[in-house]
Amino acid sequence: MDDDFDMPPADEMNEDFDMPDESPIMKVGEEKEIGKEGLKKKLVKEGEGWDTPDNGDEVEVHYTGTLLDGTQFDSSRDRGTPFKFTLGQGQVIKGWDQGIKTMKKGENAIFTIPSELAYGESGSSPTIPPNATLQFDVELLSWVSVKDICKDGGLFKKILAEGEKWENPKDMDEVLVKYEARLEDGTLVAKSDGVEFTVKEGYFCPALAKAVKTMKKGEKVLLTVKPQYAFGEKGKAALGDEGAVPPNATLEITLELVSWKTVTEVTDDKKVIKKTLKEGEGYERPNEGAIVKLKLIGKLQDGTVFLKKGHDNDEQLFEFKMDEEQVIEGLDKAVMKMKKGEVALLIVAPEYAFGSSESQQELAVVPPNSTVYYEVELVSFDKEKESWDMNTEEKIEAAGKKKEEGNTLFKAGKYVRASKRYEKAVKYIEYDSSFSEDEKKQAKVLKVTCNLNDAACKLKLKDYKQAEKLCTKVLELDSRNVKALYRRAQAYINLADLDLAEFDIKKALEIEPDNRDVKLEYKALKEKVKEYNKKEAKFYGNMFAKLNKLESVETTNNAAMKEAEPMSIDSKA
Repeated sequence: MDDDFDMPPADEMNEDFDMPDESPIMKVGEEKEIGKEGLKKKLVKEGEGWDTPDNGDEVEVHYTGTLLDGTQFDSSRDRGTPFKFTLGQGQVIKGWDQGIKTMKKGENAIFTIPSELAYGESGSSPTIPPNATLQFDVELLSWVSVKDICKDGGLFKKILAEGEKWENPKDMDEVLVKYEARLEDGTLVAKSDGVEFTVKEGYFCPALAKAVKTMKKGEKVLLTVKPQYAFGEKGKAALGDEGAVPPNATLEITLELVSWKTVTEVTDDKKVIKKTLKEGEGYERPNEGAIVKLKLIGKLQDGTVFLKKGHDNDEQLFEFKMDEEQVIEGLDKAVMKMKKGEVALLIVAPEYAFGSSESQQELAVVPPNSTVYYEVELVSFDKEKESWDMNTEEKIEAAGKKKEEGNTLFKAGKYVRASKRYEKAVKYIEYDSSFSEDEKKQAKVLKVTCNLNDAACKLKLKDYKQAEKLCTKVLELDSRNVKALYRRAQAYINLADLDLAEFDIKKALEIEPDNRDVKLEYKALKEKVKEYNKKEAKFYGNMFAKLNKLESVETTNNAAMKEAEPMSIDSKA
């Protein structure tokens, strides 16, 4: 294990996607009971997809109704006009409300409905007798989805035109919408053929932001907006092209989500932001070690261009290797979240750009503490080979390479990046069941070395708990590894587990009695113990002194109370 370092002294679907759970899985010709009230459904023709209508949706059906003896009492087909109603609102018999919720678009089914879910004891004179079980041959032609967006009856969304795909905008995204807002009497109060806003900040009234978060690209809806999601008790005065909204007014808003730009917080501290201007292809993204090729323009806040690559016909694309500090950290992190063909605007704060120093770039100087802006197109990338794409020989070779990279970074004082290299090295050889005996031996040596070196990184980074875990992993492979015992003892000392630290140091000295570093650590530990004992003695000494003082005060008070007591009554007087 010559590659191991010498021992230094101790110093990260949407309600529209809910699958229907009331629709039984059926084959054509099969009959099943729906619920527990006697409603039966026989499938005549399968429908399309998996989606089914829900309460509040406006459905359109063709139907024929008969008694059990085959007597027909009603038919929309004979009238030549489909029947429309709102599902779950009591506009039809209960059997319909329950049964049609299980149907898909284009489906044809026969429902056998007991009288309790139909017209009951009264019947429906003159065609339906009392207590009659009915049969309906129903075809679900279509439906218009109506959603109670906020689940409080304040904002309803009726879909007029379906959108594309399945994604919805999030709070940080910038949406482009068309809308038209009217009062209930039809009076136009506001209209736009294209306005862009950040979802979180909203626009016009609260309903728009809440609604777009439930919409897909290209979707068009009619919103019924109660006052709490419009302009409330105060209403809104006329302003410019916008008309007045009276107090407590309900609005009807036609809203179309034209498109949106996805905005991503690349770092947890929100200091690197990626705004997608054009979607990329597929799902693949660059990994650490990937070679990426970009079209790139770097600008200052005032628009000054300080870097431009890959835009002229004769100019080469900008190329770099991920996670190798070949570019500023913000650009490195953001590109790792891009797809091939994606075009994005990056906003990078100074901490992830050029910091507090002035930086001379290709076309201009970047002043100190500058937020910089990059227009980036990820033209292509070649991912670093993942472990599952390697044979056993390649895995061992890749692990050795990552270990060497980690060693170089460690010696340069770049402990976070070094730690990541060691972790990746271990992942390549973590599962060695398919390795030959010789390969298993090589893998064991690499695991021990990389985990030990990673522990050294963690000690430098003051992540003592993780350092302890890594050393324990090494000791599971090699129980007499002095460096693992030594480093774990360092971790224990910093975690104030002094007994465990002493145990590891004594064991290390049993194995290597003359190890200078371990001896020095033992000496440091004894000093820690002395210091700890002094503090403990002082703490308990102060505590006992306070207790003695309290006891003394209590004794004095008791004596005084006893002297002040009146004489007891003499019962013999």
